[in-house]
Formats: sequence, C-alpha cells, structure tokens
Amino acid sequence: MKTETLQLETTTGATTAFAVSPDDSDAATPTVILIQEYWGLNDHIKDIAARYADEGFRAVAPDLYRGKIATNPQEAGQLMQALKIEDGVEIIKSAVEKAQEAYGATKFCITGYCMGGIYALRAACDLPYFHAAAPFYGDIPPEDVLKNLKTPVVFFAGTKDKWINPEKVAQLSEIAEKYNLPIETISYEADHAFFNDTRPEVYDRDAANDAWAKVMQLFNDNL
Repeated sequence: MKTETLQLETTTGATTAFAVSPDDSDAATPTVILIQEYWGLNDHIKDIAARYADEGFRAVAPDLYRGKIATNPQEAGQLMQALKIEDGVEIIKSAVEKAQEAYGATKFCITGYCMGGIYALRAACDLPYFHAAAPFYGDIPPEDVLKNLKTPVVFFAGTKDKWINPEKVAQLSEIAEKYNLPIETISYEADHAFFNDTRPEVYDRDAANDAWAKVMQLFNDNL
C-alpha cells in the first residue's frame, strides 16, 4: 500500500490529511473519509486507515486539529471544544476535493469515531459527496440538520456509553422515523470507544469485529 500526506486549504488555515491507497488503486477505487477521535490524528486512526486499504478502499484522514494531538482526556476535550463545527466540515470538504484532484476519485463514503462520529454524520447531512456513512458513538446533529439527510447511515453505539447513551440513540431513531431518513442504529452491550483497540479498558473485540463487518457491507453495497 502507498501512504502520503495531502495538503489541504480552508478559509481558517491550512492542514493536512493522511492518505493510504491500495497498491492497485486508481480513479475507480472507492474512498473512505476517516474522521479522528477527540485525541487527534494519531497512530490509531492511521492504523484504521491502513485496514481500509487492506480491504480495497483508499482512506483519507483529514487532520481536524491541524497537527495537534492530545495526551490526556482534558487536553482532548479542550481541543474538541475549540473546533467549530463549520471548520471541521470545511476541512472534510477540502479532503474530498483534494482526493478528487489528486486521484480522480469519484466514489466516497465517510466514517468516524467519538468526535469523528459527530463530524461523519454532520458531513453526511451537509455535503453532497457521500454514498454511505458509518458514524460511531458521536453526538447527533440538531433535528433541522438531520431532516435533510439523504445519505444511507448506519450509526453504531454502546449501551454502556454514558455520553452517547441509549436515550440519545433512541432520539436519533425517532427523528429518522419522523422524516423517513435512511438511518439504521446498531447498539452493542459495550462502552464508549469500544472500537479502539489501543484502550483495553473499553475495547470490545466482538463488538468491534461485528461493526467492522457491517461497515464493510454498508460501504460495498453503496459503492
């Protein structure tokens, strides 16, 4: 596989994206826009990007923090709070446009974890590029944003999650039913960040493996 750093421009400043492509990739290779957790664009996210390349996808992970990586939860929370939704969505838009320019990419889907789940779902609502979205345990957008969603979404959550709790997941399902939105929610008996295999205190191998298989099915079915 081939890895490279892409340069991105936005109205609030430049940033980069980490990109991984299969060896045989071309313009027809589907591209996953991969959004970081609130820790930043760290080695864990880069490892997930490589997993996508192993599955035949190109992965592009934009750096929403512009080079900063948190070392503790307090710092991560501060970085997340400082990032404006509009700025994050613009960075994602820039990542898509750079992939179009650099690779001739035409088929896109999006996923993200924790904070990245917030931005994956929001970008699916706000931007026209995505054939499918797989947000993991991120807060949901306001109803007036969600109601315009056209992109097929599978939303992953954990029933033990105290942040994206079962009540919030139920609220998402209610909004989806109200507006007939293409959203499916899947909840595991797991905690927040159950997909993160670098955090043994919350990682759930069975839930993570099942979710990965379902994301593969979602993306392959829609791409």
